[in-house]
Amino acid sequence: MFSSKTCSWLLSTAVMAFALPSSPETHAGEIREAVLAGYLIIPNERVEPSYNGGFSMYVAAWPLLEEYPGHRFQSGLVSTWMFAQYEKPPSRELYSDIEGGLGWWRDTRFATITPKFIMGGVALNFSAWANGPGAGKGRDWSRPLGKYGVAQLSPWLLWPPDGLNLKQGACGELFGYGYLPLPLTRPKSGTAGKDVPTGNHCWTLFLNTANFKGPVAFFLPYFWSKPSLDDPTLAGMFLDSRPSDPNRALQMETQYIPAVIASDSRGETYARIAPTDFPVGPDGVGTLVHKVISYSKDALWNAVERWFQGGSPVDRINIRAARVHTFPGNGWATWRIHTPDMPEEERAPVDWSSFATPVASDPVTFGFRWNRQLVTTRSYGSCRLVRLPEYYHLVKEGDKARWVPVLPDQVPPETGLTKYEFRPPAEPPPEAYVTPEEPDSCWKKPGPVAGPFQVRLGDGSLVTYYWYRFADQPALLNADLTDKEREELQARVEMLHRLWRKDKNYLPPPKTGRLASIDPALIVTPPPGLEVGYVPIVTRQEPAE
Repeated sequence: MFSSKTCSWLLSTAVMAFALPSSPETHAGEIREAVLAGYLIIPNERVEPSYNGGFSMYVAAWPLLEEYPGHRFQSGLVSTWMFAQYEKPPSRELYSDIEGGLGWWRDTRFATITPKFIMGGVALNFSAWANGPGAGKGRDWSRPLGKYGVAQLSPWLLWPPDGLNLKQGACGELFGYGYLPLPLTRPKSGTAGKDVPTGNHCWTLFLNTANFKGPVAFFLPYFWSKPSLDDPTLAGMFLDSRPSDPNRALQMETQYIPAVIASDSRGETYARIAPTDFPVGPDGVGTLVHKVISYSKDALWNAVERWFQGGSPVDRINIRAARVHTFPGNGWATWRIHTPDMPEEERAPVDWSSFATPVASDPVTFGFRWNRQLVTTRSYGSCRLVRLPEYYHLVKEGDKARWVPVLPDQVPPETGLTKYEFRPPAEPPPEAYVTPEEPDSCWKKPGPVAGPFQVRLGDGSLVTYYWYRFADQPALLNADLTDKEREELQARVEMLHRLWRKDKNYLPPPKTGRLASIDPALIVTPPPGLEVGYVPIVTRQEPAE
């Protein structure tokens, strides 16, 4: 989870000024550990406020680093922040949204160079977060903090607690996803015995990939409204009842890529970053994001609500009730190289524009044109990647400084940087994710109807899962729903299961590129008799032998 995203709105509207860094207290050839971090800012045009019923987009999936550098590595690929829409800005800090996306996180246990996807719902001011069914803040089940915040909806797709795996080797393909609300529950005038309302916006994750399409899971309204129990004045301020703000920031947030810094005998400072790659096409342009769409409630919500009330069945999103955001083709980067202890105001920026130019190859597709004199191209599987400049010289210009890319032969040998090797640290084997096993827990009562089953994933983990009746899955037993409310929800989900499939387009398909694939081991078939009204729930993820 990217807790530093609170500052992204400021970064999207102004370029930060950087003070001249003080000279590092190093001797010639002394190599200091450093960090490459920052944002890539991708402006997109605004749409009318009425398109407040969710969004979808296609983002490129690729291995950002040549080698996984250990669990300090944290970076997203292109993602967004979906906040609640307000008539006027709240008078107090109410940070709560859906973010997440593709990437790597410090708490990823079974990491590879292939990114994973998390849902990334954030409750009030990070008091809890929900990354998927059974995945949230921390691993202490006595303090769930969002681990019951998402309900499994699809009967065909497993969701591991470590994140949704892509097929190993993903490289430049487009991963389609988005969130639209479904009226699966009814609004409640009281919550957890208190006179606090909870809305019925069930924000549902839809995917469009090469081997799976359609809805996967949804945030339970109680996840958003629960903080209102401690402060009833917050009721009605969150995504359980609020529509979404359609004009979202679009960025790539990187918190840690390994780097090192050293000086020569003249006091000149140089840096080297771990081998870092981006996608590139035959024309020298690499696509990062495509077809960002915002929807009104006429796209899906209103039709599904009529269906649940006895109207005609609905199995598609009405694209006529949507608006595509266009790209002006500009943008900038705030990437900086610095030592961990360097004051914020002394962290100099990378001269990103010297080797990458933002472009809109068409009105709905954004990427970078790469300076072939400063980047190199390499093959990875069936695709091509550009390697960013690895070496930089700290150039001082008046009262500011920046890291300018240089060729390896321009780096003084006495710095030792050209012979430095980035090696991942020795780390213990990953611990297993384990759900409660007490016989009286919600995982056992009423419990599953079939299992256990196991599958081995491409990330080297072994997943154990069971089949639960939809309304009896643990998340719904912790959603402040009565038995009657859960049974009504069960009936509505059975309507979806009978009609909605995993092999038809729900999100509008892309107009360019190829779709990425989910790890095939995550796609399952319900046992006979459990095709409608039952879902697979992962109960354990551990290292495979």
